[in-house]
Amino acid sequence: MQELGLIADIGGTNARFALAPIHQLVAGQELVINEAELIAATALNGAEYATIGEAIEAYLSGPAKAYARPAHAVMAIACPTDQDQIRMTNHTWAFKVSELKAATGLTSLKFINDYNALANAIPHLNEADLIKVGPGDPVKGKPIAVTGPGTGLGLAALAFSAVGPVTLETEGGHAHYAPTTEAEIEILRFLLKKHPRVSNERLISGMGLENIYTALTHLQGAEKSLSAAQISAAAVAQSDPVCAQALAHFCAIVGSYAGDVALTIGAKGGLYIAGGIIPRFIDYFQQSEFRARFEAKARLSGFVATIPTYVVVAKQPGLLGSAAVLNQRVNFNLWD
Repeated sequence: MQELGLIADIGGTNARFALAPIHQLVAGQELVINEAELIAATALNGAEYATIGEAIEAYLSGPAKAYARPAHAVMAIACPTDQDQIRMTNHTWAFKVSELKAATGLTSLKFINDYNALANAIPHLNEADLIKVGPGDPVKGKPIAVTGPGTGLGLAALAFSAVGPVTLETEGGHAHYAPTTEAEIEILRFLLKKHPRVSNERLISGMGLENIYTALTHLQGAEKSLSAAQISAAAVAQSDPVCAQALAHFCAIVGSYAGDVALTIGAKGGLYIAGGIIPRFIDYFQQSEFRARFEAKARLSGFVATIPTYVVVAKQPGLLGSAAVLNQRVNFNLWD
C-alpha cells in the first residue's frame, strides 16, 4: 500500500492540508509529482482554531479520517522556521515544533517557509499553471526565484545540484523598500510617519496596496482607506482615478522589486510571482509597467531582460511544494 505523508500550507488566513504519496527514490533520481496525486486536500479557516495542533487534529479526524494516520509531515508556514519556537507573522499561532511533534505522534515533522514550498513546486508545474509576462526563456539548471504579494510578501530561491534541488529560504520580503520615482518617494515619506522602518512588504502585499491608496489620498488632501479588493476592483473597472493610480503604482513597484530579486539571485531559470493577489487582475497586470520596471536596471538591464517572468496560477502550489520536500526528506533522511 502506498505510504502517505501529511502536508500543509499554512497562511495568515487559511490552513490547507492534504495527504501526499511518498515515492521511493534513489540518489540522483528526479522526483515526478503533481497536484492530482494529493489526497483529501482541504482548506481550514485558521481563525476557527485556537492552536495549530487543533487544526491538525481537525483535519486528521475529519477529511483524512479514512486513511492511516501519517508518520511523516512537512508543513509550509508563512513565517521564519529556523527555530524550534515558531511564531506566525500574520497570525496568532505560536508553538514549539518539538512539542507539536510529540502531541501529534508524528515520527518526523519539518516546518518550512511557505515560499520554500512554492519554490519546490515550480519544477512540477505545467504550462496551464503559469502565465508568462514579457519575453525571455528559462535556462535549465540555473536558479529560479519565487516571490509575490499575498497577506505578506515571501521570497525563496531554488538552485540545482547533482543530488537534487537546494532551497534558499529567505525573509527578503522584509528587506528595505527602495523607491524609484518622485511619487514613490512621497509615498515612502507618508509611510515613514507611521512606521520606523518601511519594508518591501509594506507596499507589496494586500496591506501594501491599501497603504499606497491611503498615501495617495493623503497627498491629495483627504486621507481615505479602502480594502485591497475594493481598490483593485475599482481600478480595473476604471471607476475611481485614485484607485487606478494606486494599482498602477503597485504593479510598477512589484516590477522594480522583482527585478532586484532577479539580480540578487541570478535567476536565469526564471522569476515566478505567486500569492493570491495578482491573479485577480492578471489582464491588468500584463498591461502594466511591471515588466518595463523589471528590466529598468540601467547598466544591468541586459542581464534581466533575458529572464522570463511568470505568474503562478496553480490551485495548490504550496501543497505541491510541501509534497516535493516531504519526498526528498523521507527518501534521503533529511530531517535536520
